[in-house]
Amino acid sequence: MRTGFDNEKYLREQSQHIRERMAEFDGKLYLEFGGKLFDDHHASRVLPGFEPDSKIRMLMQVKDEAEIVVAISAGDIEKSKKRDDYGITYEDEVLRVVDAFRDRGLYVGSVVITRFAGQSSAVAFKRKLQSLGLNVFLHYPIEGYPTYVDHIVSDEGFGKNDYIETTRKLVVVTGPGPGSGKMATCLSQLYHDSKRGLKSGYAKFETFPIWNIPLKHPVNLAYEAATADLDDVNMIDPFHLEAYGETTVNYNRDIEIFPVLRETFMRIMGYCPYKSPTDMGVNMAGFCIIDNDACEEASRMEIIRRYYAALVRQRKGDDDGHEATKIEMIMKQAGISVSERKVIQAALEREEETGRPACAIELPNGKILSGKTTDLLGSASAALLNALKELADIPDPVLLMHSGIIKPVQKLKDSIAASTSGLLHIDEILIALCICAINDRNAAAALAELGNLRGSELHSTVILSSVDLNTLKELGINVTCEPKFETQKLYNT
Repeated sequence: MRTGFDNEKYLREQSQHIRERMAEFDGKLYLEFGGKLFDDHHASRVLPGFEPDSKIRMLMQVKDEAEIVVAISAGDIEKSKKRDDYGITYEDEVLRVVDAFRDRGLYVGSVVITRFAGQSSAVAFKRKLQSLGLNVFLHYPIEGYPTYVDHIVSDEGFGKNDYIETTRKLVVVTGPGPGSGKMATCLSQLYHDSKRGLKSGYAKFETFPIWNIPLKHPVNLAYEAATADLDDVNMIDPFHLEAYGETTVNYNRDIEIFPVLRETFMRIMGYCPYKSPTDMGVNMAGFCIIDNDACEEASRMEIIRRYYAALVRQRKGDDDGHEATKIEMIMKQAGISVSERKVIQAALEREEETGRPACAIELPNGKILSGKTTDLLGSASAALLNALKELADIPDPVLLMHSGIIKPVQKLKDSIAASTSGLLHIDEILIALCICAINDRNAAAALAELGNLRGSELHSTVILSSVDLNTLKELGINVTCEPKFETQKLYNT
C-alpha cells in the first residue's frame, strides 16, 4: 500500500502552530478539535500514512497546560446517533473518550450538553454523568443562530448558557462527532470570559476540508461524503478571498458562523484577530501530502464506501435516502463509479455462482478471495478464513477447523440464545480458531496473520450483522454491504 502522507512532518508542523496560537492571547485559548481525537480512521483512510492517534499525540505535548471539555448535542442523544466505525452511541463515545483521556493523564474538566431543550434522554444522560462524578453544563438553542448577531452576542443569547468553569490556559473542546456544538461552546465561553474581564481567544484544529488543495479534490469530496447527513458543503472561503486575494477551501458552517465570531471578538477585544474562517484554523495537513495520486485513489474508495453505508441506512429505515442521493451527486462530480471497488463485482459473481450470500475480500497486496455461505459458515467467516490461509501460505484444501469443532458450539449457541441461524458470528469463529491453534500448527499460523488483514477491503452481498461488522472493523477491514437483508423476515439483527 502506497504512503501518501508524511505523518511525522504533520506532527511537527501542527504542534508548532498550536503553540504559536496559544502565545497570541493573554487569557485562555479555547481550541476546538474537529474530527476524531483518538482514532481518526477517516483521515487515515483518505490520507494513507496518517496515524489515527496523531491529534492526541500532539495534545500530550501540552498536557500540563490543557484541560478537556467534551461537547455533545442533546439532539444526537435524543436520536441515539452512533459512530459508524464502532457502532456505539454518542453517549457511550463520550464515556469512552473520557476514559481514554484519563488513561493518558489528560485532565477532563467537564461535559457540556449543547442545544438542550429539555429532552428527556438528555436529562437522563446528564444525571448519569453526574452520578459518575463528572461536571455537566447546559447550553441552549439560540433563536436566530447563527445570523442574528445582536441577539446571539447578548445576555439573551450566549448569556443564557451555563458558564463552564475551567482552570487551565488551554481548553480543548472536542465531541463525539460533527455537529456536537463545539464552536458555539467556544464562542459562548469567550462571551462569558469577557464579562469576567478575561481576554481569551479561539482557534480551530480541523483536518478537513483541507484549505490549500482544490475544492473538488477527492480528499475534500470524501469529507463531504462523510458529513452528508449534516448537509455540509465545501466552499471557497469568500472572506479569505476578499482579504488576501487567495482562493482557499472551507465549509458552509464555518463560513456562516464567521460573522458571529468576528462580532464576538469585536465586542470582547475591540478588534478581530482573524480576517477569514481559514485564518482561524490550524491545519497543516495539505503541506504533508507527499503522494497526491495515492491520496486521491484512497479518497475515491472512501466515497464509494460511504455511499454503500448510506444505502444500507436507507434500507434499514434509518435515513430517507437524502444522504445516499447527496453522496451519489458527489460521486458524479468526481467521476467515480462503484465498479472501481473491485470486491463488489467479485462478491456478486460468487453469489450468482452459488445461489447464496457471498463475500469477497481484497488483501493489502491486491489479491481478491471470496467466501460462500455453507451450512457451517457464513460467507464473511468463510472469506476471512480463506484470507488467513492465503496470508499464511496454507493450501486451500486444508481445513483450519473441522465440523466437529464448530457443530457443538452451534448447538450450544442455539440452545442458549434461541438462535434462528446455526451460523456462528466471526468473533465466535475466531475463538474456535484459537482453540484449534493449541494443537494444530496450520490454525496457529493462520491466527498469527490476523494483524496483516488491516487495510483489507470486504464486500458482502447482504447486510451483515452488527456483531460481524464490529469485529471486521476492529480487525481494520473496510466493509461495504449490498442494501439487502439475508432473509425476508421482518426482524433482522
